[in-house]
Amino acid sequence: MSLGIVFLSEVMGTMMLTLLGCGVVANVALKGTKGNSGGFLLVNWGWGLAVMAGVFVAAKSGAHLNPAVTVGLLANGKAEYAPDVAVSFASTMTYFGGELLGAFLGAVVCWLAYKQHFDNEPDAATKLGVFSTGPAIRSYGWNVVTEVIGTFVLVFVILHFGGGVTGLGPLPVALLVVAIGASLGGPTGYAINPARDLGPRIAHALLPIKGKGSSDWSYSWVPIVGPLLGGALGGAAAQWLPLVVA
Repeated sequence: MSLGIVFLSEVMGTMMLTLLGCGVVANVALKGTKGNSGGFLLVNWGWGLAVMAGVFVAAKSGAHLNPAVTVGLLANGKAEYAPDVAVSFASTMTYFGGELLGAFLGAVVCWLAYKQHFDNEPDAATKLGVFSTGPAIRSYGWNVVTEVIGTFVLVFVILHFGGGVTGLGPLPVALLVVAIGASLGGPTGYAINPARDLGPRIAHALLPIKGKGSSDWSYSWVPIVGPLLGGALGGAAAQWLPLVVA
């Protein structure tokens, strides 16, 4: 499979992921929407189903949709990221680039869908929260720990589904994301995906959003570093645990 196809597949899948994921946050958080005040569990389910949609769309490339998953597969010692896509520096950068661009585009389309509600929302922090994650209690070290744990669970369990994101189909991955959000999402909003946070944060910074305020770049490294560490640890643990148990 050409890297161009991989790139396009990851762009489209991650765009669908962030469009629907950021969309459910917008529906719950922004003033005057039909889903306003729908609660955190609705956000959890929305993100889970967003992942399912993205996995279907990007199945051809293995549906990583997340640099932490890509890093996890690398740490796991996989020879291929997807059928006929060998692990290499070029393929790794292709996945990263497609995931980041797709996340950015999905956030832009979400803003278009909710443009009037963004205009009517008085709170700048609420607007930013549609695009990117933020901590309930700001403590960078502990925030990183939370993201490491959540992403470890994501990658470790995915690799036990059958060796990849599409091992048993998209539904188990969707339910796993719901479980992580409901169980571990409270402290940081469970980015568990550097592209999902960074791409929309860049969109927030660039879009002409009325009264948007800061994009909180001082926190932006946490949902990058934490998930990448968690993904690497999850991939390595999934490789070595069977040897230790045996």
